[in-house]
Amino acid sequence: MARRSAEISKPIVSKSAAHRASDRFLAGLTDSPRVTFVSHVQPDPDSLGSMLGLSHLVNTRLRIPTRITRDGLICRAENQEMVRALDIELTPIEGITAMPHEAVVMVDSQPHTGRHSFNGELPLYAVIDHHTTPGDVRGVPFVDLRPTLGATCTLVTRYLIEQNVPLSPRVATALYYGIETEVSGYPREATEADDSALHYLFPLVDKTALARIRNAKLPHSHFAVLLQALQNSTLYDRVLISWIDNLSQPEQAAQIVDYLVRLDQVDWALCGGICNGTLILSMRTSLQGVQAGDLLRQVVGKFGKAGGHDRRAGGAISVQKRSPNDLRHLKDELKKRLLSALNIADQHGHPLVPIPTLSH
Repeated sequence: MARRSAEISKPIVSKSAAHRASDRFLAGLTDSPRVTFVSHVQPDPDSLGSMLGLSHLVNTRLRIPTRITRDGLICRAENQEMVRALDIELTPIEGITAMPHEAVVMVDSQPHTGRHSFNGELPLYAVIDHHTTPGDVRGVPFVDLRPTLGATCTLVTRYLIEQNVPLSPRVATALYYGIETEVSGYPREATEADDSALHYLFPLVDKTALARIRNAKLPHSHFAVLLQALQNSTLYDRVLISWIDNLSQPEQAAQIVDYLVRLDQVDWALCGGICNGTLILSMRTSLQGVQAGDLLRQVVGKFGKAGGHDRRAGGAISVQKRSPNDLRHLKDELKKRLLSALNIADQHGHPLVPIPTLSH
């Protein structure tokens, strides 16, 4: 399979010859002076790998310049190390200006889902995504949504294979890690296409860079937040809910809930924490076919935005104007809605880790 990636690239397809998704994607870009890739806030490995892979596709097949943007900060240690180790150049989205007729491609996200700060200042040429969270793609010339796939990087890998584009270890590593992070949970949210992409990419991966990314050094704040999360976790039958007063990074909610859902007594875990005036929510389940994204969207309702996948979901609620008492009521309401949706009668629960009392 490594030989396949080294084959000579085919000529650029004409618009009239475009049949496959990758052909149609490229055909619509032939007159663009530049292509800019945008994604969701705090881009994760799947969005970073997808943008890098599509940039490589456009550079190689069309010889058109590209740029990859960053919407918000990249805070998670592994994601920071991915950017460093693979030398991914990112342009802050708030600083971009467009050339006439420049093409903008949204990757691993959809318009008007509340997951990005790109508000349509530039018209979108394409939306390429795998999330089930519905967006408004009306009027977008090229749309390729594959909610059955475990990762957007899988779809991008398919484009590159279809176009016989040679992959460098750098690009292969970004795509591989993007897929790996999306499908490594249990139970796995992966299809045969995801597994085939991993199998195709692995011989081309920079194994040393991949090890560096997987084992990135963690900041001190990670352990402080973990301690607070454990001390503020409550069990309600098969549901575990954890509240954190202050998150130094929004991604910490996801890191914590990935850890908590491994408790053998629970099927569901929800972690919520405050970061820069926003209540960040992250939810996981070990059950199959339950649509966690839809459930969290139901729980959050009009308080904010939420969505996700079958077994993983995230949300955000602005709390800047809420008093401490209002915030307590909000958390209690979210808890009640979640337990009600899951038919959990236990409204009181018991602490995961009882805080020991000091003896005198």
